[in-house]
Amino acid sequence: MRSTIIKKIMTAVFALMLPAVALAQESTDTIATQELQEIVIQAPKVVRKSDMDVFYPSVSAIEHSKNGLQMLKNLMIPTLTVNEALSSVTSSGQSVQVRINGREASLDQVRNLLPETIKRVEWIDNPGLRYKGANAVLNFIVINPSAGGSLMTQAMPALNCSWGQYNAGLKLNNGRSQFGMSANFKLTNKVEMHREYHEVFTYPDGQTLTRTETPTRGYMDATFGGLQLDYSYIKPDTTVLWVAVHGYKEWPETSLYEGLLSLSNSPDAILLHDYNSKKGFTPSFQAYLEQHFGRGQLIAIDFNGSLYNGRTTHNYNERNAATENQLTDVNTRIRDCNQAYGIEANYIKNWKNSRLTAGVSYTANRNRSTYENLGGAIFHQSQDKVYFFGEYFQRIKNVTLTAGLGAQYTSFLFKETDQGNSSWNLRPQFTATYRLNESSQFRLNFTTWQSAPTLAQTNVAPQQIDGFQWLVGNPHLKTSSSYMLTLRYNFTFPKVMGTFGVRAFTSPDAITPCFEWSEDRLIKSYENSRGLKNLSFYLSPQVEIIPEWLNVSGTIQYRAEQMRGRDYRLRNHDWSGDVTAMLQHWDFTLTAQYQRAQRDLWGESITWGESLSILALSYEWSKWEFTAGAICPFTKYDRGSKSLNKYNTNSTHIRLDMAPMPFIQVRYNIQWGHQKRGARKIVNAETRRQQDCQRRCQRRSVIGRQPIRSGRSSSLLHKTSESRRLKAESRPVCGTRFICIF
Repeated sequence: MRSTIIKKIMTAVFALMLPAVALAQESTDTIATQELQEIVIQAPKVVRKSDMDVFYPSVSAIEHSKNGLQMLKNLMIPTLTVNEALSSVTSSGQSVQVRINGREASLDQVRNLLPETIKRVEWIDNPGLRYKGANAVLNFIVINPSAGGSLMTQAMPALNCSWGQYNAGLKLNNGRSQFGMSANFKLTNKVEMHREYHEVFTYPDGQTLTRTETPTRGYMDATFGGLQLDYSYIKPDTTVLWVAVHGYKEWPETSLYEGLLSLSNSPDAILLHDYNSKKGFTPSFQAYLEQHFGRGQLIAIDFNGSLYNGRTTHNYNERNAATENQLTDVNTRIRDCNQAYGIEANYIKNWKNSRLTAGVSYTANRNRSTYENLGGAIFHQSQDKVYFFGEYFQRIKNVTLTAGLGAQYTSFLFKETDQGNSSWNLRPQFTATYRLNESSQFRLNFTTWQSAPTLAQTNVAPQQIDGFQWLVGNPHLKTSSSYMLTLRYNFTFPKVMGTFGVRAFTSPDAITPCFEWSEDRLIKSYENSRGLKNLSFYLSPQVEIIPEWLNVSGTIQYRAEQMRGRDYRLRNHDWSGDVTAMLQHWDFTLTAQYQRAQRDLWGESITWGESLSILALSYEWSKWEFTAGAICPFTKYDRGSKSLNKYNTNSTHIRLDMAPMPFIQVRYNIQWGHQKRGARKIVNAETRRQQDCQRRCQRRSVIGRQPIRSGRSSSLLHKTSESRRLKAESRPVCGTRFICIF
């Protein structure tokens, strides 16, 4: 009797505490909570903060992932396109900067992350001044298990050609320390491809010459591999230390195009041979330290250095098809030795509703090129950058404001001619965010960045391309500035979440190619143009079509742009986008992807990347995952460019002859030892704890002796079979998190 009274009193106490605890959770962790008529409180897998979106991996996302890159794909972040087959991550057609615990990282390092160690993924689509002009940033927050280890392996060969990806990662844990070794290998050996090419040369006097290439043979080689040894030490909320030594080997990356060339001013056919090759080795070292101090302060220091030794070869020749006489013979052989160093330090101070960030960085590049085809002539180039910034963040109720100013000094020099340039550029930035309610957020962002000329763009050593064209750099180029204004609407509803945005961009002095005739040679060089302007509209939804089973995400974008140069004004408008559908049931996952590449106007050229499709079916069994699929099962592989210059108009399409390309993939993960983790806050609760809490909720009665319903609206127990019920409990709908309060 007494125990019954105590139980009733405890039930009443928890009933009174429940709203207060939910409110405290909201104010502390900024997670929107909703009180249901059960003890289970459901929160979306995404938490929209003022300066980022935070995604928490669900039990389902972790269970269906064998590495960090696959888990990122399973999160299905709106606007983000993850292509495992091509090892690429983009957002609305733009590159994405990837970080792990705050440090810059590569996709191979993300691939080697164990899904169970990823606490959350921070998606920053309006990066601050710290990120140096990045379009978007992904930051993986990970922890180290305290003991044991893990082994991750993956093999993905094609079935109809010599193409494949192979990865392996070993991690050993001891306390807060982790020792790692990883290797990756990408094979592309004599994959058949061809080039469709047509161009028109216009001379200064108005005469024209048309060249059309009919392909006869072609292939591509792109084989490379890397080996990394690393050490990390993580003391949560106190210290992060990461040190790595990496070696990257690039076997001859070659492209060969052979064809029959016809000229408008000659009846003779010409045999064309165009061969390009690049190979080299790059050892590198990286160290990162992040130290937290009292009163919300931290300092992060990042250092990296690399040394590249390689060789570039270009062979181009034309022969008369009837007589075999040599008409054009171009042989360029360059041996490069490049050094790169960089160091960056950032200071962050957090208050209750504000934050101050300040930093400084220095990067240096040194290049030594030996032109073997010019009798061993040696050319030296150097480039230095200094960048520092300050940024302040303030939250005022439902509004947050961020403002900052950066300054960059750039200097580059061509030693042999003592030609070069230097400049100072300011980088202002501003962001305003307004949260209308728990489902809607508006964000206005203005950002600027600078693009320094590359060493290739300033290299004055002449290089012959073919029988007509030569390439000569411009040492008088100036660092260009870019400005972008973006308005976004982020929405989160029960079955639909995503982003709608408008983006305006301008670069008034963009560095672009330019052409001019010098006697009978068409010289390609570079200039600071009169500017590029574009306006983009994009919609990136994620839709939960069938709870637990089918999710679809994608992006559709329309862009109109205008480019101006010395004597041209060009316009372009284009639709682009991608869609990903994932169907999961039991231990099967069916994935379908389609990507239409964005067509970019830059200078007097329009270029586009890979447009392709992927279909894959995966099955998980114990520690194994087996996948069968195809690249381009329904579409043609296409990438290329179009030149609109008044002196040289051409169109190029690169086609992959082996499409469709069937492949298989095998993944194997094993963990051993006592891989325990420290306690987390409720907002970062481990997926196992979430699962246990959910089960306890479902096995108890709620306040007022109301049994917990198994309806789909408030839990995942909509299957009737008891054997399938427990499995359903561990897979929240669309990555939904459950927080239990007792």
